[in-house]
Amino acid sequence: MGKLIVALTAATALGATVPAAGQAPSLGEETRRFVVESSPVVVLRNARLIDGTGAPIRAGQTIVIRDGRFVAVGDPRMITEPTGAAAHDLAGATVIPGLIDLHAHQYFFSPAGLTQMAVSAPRLYLGGGVTTVRTAGAQMPYDEINTKRDIDRGLVPGPRMHISGPYLDGPGTGPGRNRRLESPEEARRVVAYWASEGATWLKFSGNVSRAVLQAAIEEAHRHEMGVTGHLCSVSFREAATLGIDNLEHGFITNSDWVPGREPDKCHPENMRFQERVDLGSPGVDSTIATLLAEKVSLTSTLSVYELFVPGRAKLSAEALDALAPHTRAAAEEALEATNQRRVFTVAPVLFEKMMAFERKWVEAGGLLAAGVDPWGNGSLPGYGDHRNYELLVEAGFAPEVALKIVSANGAAVLRILDDLGTISVGKRADLAILDGDPVARPADIGKVRLVFKDGVGYDAVKLRQSVRGMVGVR
Repeated sequence: MGKLIVALTAATALGATVPAAGQAPSLGEETRRFVVESSPVVVLRNARLIDGTGAPIRAGQTIVIRDGRFVAVGDPRMITEPTGAAAHDLAGATVIPGLIDLHAHQYFFSPAGLTQMAVSAPRLYLGGGVTTVRTAGAQMPYDEINTKRDIDRGLVPGPRMHISGPYLDGPGTGPGRNRRLESPEEARRVVAYWASEGATWLKFSGNVSRAVLQAAIEEAHRHEMGVTGHLCSVSFREAATLGIDNLEHGFITNSDWVPGREPDKCHPENMRFQERVDLGSPGVDSTIATLLAEKVSLTSTLSVYELFVPGRAKLSAEALDALAPHTRAAAEEALEATNQRRVFTVAPVLFEKMMAFERKWVEAGGLLAAGVDPWGNGSLPGYGDHRNYELLVEAGFAPEVALKIVSANGAAVLRILDDLGTISVGKRADLAILDGDPVARPADIGKVRLVFKDGVGYDAVKLRQSVRGMVGVR
């Protein structure tokens, strides 16, 4: 794969105008320095392909990209390669769709304070093969709006972004960055405002009332926006009947099974009740049935919760190297404290139930996507996406199905599956090239060497290395 990067770099005119799925913006200097392939027609040969549909892995495939879209995918004996195309041999490599992350952030709180990732997060996502993200609440929403604008204009490298605006919540006191909503009328006004600012999704937190949430959902749908939530005061069944589109974190945040729960209130021991839930109980089956009937999707975030499980809380060396010194020290202390059970932890039995519930959900026909949820214990863009895939395989999903969850299913939640999410003719040419085989060895999902977004190829290793030691500073 190292030879492949050299070959692509040598063959690329970095100053070229790069077509992007029907458009042709000129990439800025900051973006161009990571581009290694910008030819209008590209042929990838000998690909070991996982196309994101859930189909088994296929060897020796040819992929043809023209003007930012896939125009041929399959057996090379059935494909006529275009004359003059930039052709590359991918023998030994695996091609997967661009990953889709539904729980992205550019800032997060840590023991070291507000951790900045305005520059590093977009590069880590793209460098990790993540070509599309949806933010799930923002500490600084205008920072994310401006980042999206710069990426869309080609000024900086990063994934395409679906913006959710600030965290929305119910009443509260004291300082905070959540937008607190006290009435349905206020909710409608705030939702309409964020629709006018370009948000396409909204994210609610755990103290919202049913009345406020219902008004917000109705107003959001009027503006063709989606609504998701990390809920507690409103249960999954309640949120589903109110019309919510998506729910974050899965099993661990649901309050349907809390005995004697007070309406519109989050029980302080909500998570502890989950440890005792029987996944085979009628109550769990009833929740799943309601979510299915109301067409609600779930977002898996196993990788961030794993970092709260004693005995499992650890980061890869490369992920640690991405952190600024003070942020790294805080993250390492947080992980050590978790493993020694000195801080908030997720019991191993609860983590196992989270994985088992996601299997049960998908087996029942539920739509499951995934996201990272960057956090102060070192949960990072890209690296967490790779770990999500590994954990889904550990949870019992076939590798091709786990890959579908972290790619195509995200597109389905965002209602853009007809345009991207799988390596299929007619769709945007988003893909990642891995130095290895993630079916045989799930950890190989992290060996991203090249990533294509809209048919433009980027040096994924260079993107990741460019922010080494920056998370927490930029």
